Amino acid sequence: MAQANRIKVTLVKSVIGTKVSHRACVKGLGLRKLNQTVDLEDTPAVRGMINKVFYLVKWEV
Repeated sequence: MAQANRIKVTLVKSVIGTKVSHRACVKGLGLRKLNQTVDLEDTPAVRGMINKVFYLVKWEV
């Protein structure tokens, strides 16, 4: 069975002092703590959230 494309996203910078909408994107990605990594499906919605908070996260396919 073929596995869907996945993206690993890691929070590398604190959300303190960022816009409320950017904090919401980080929360929507499932990130809570610094250096926490989550494995997400590669969808346009997830890509959009990553693009919005590109300066807070590190990602790899």
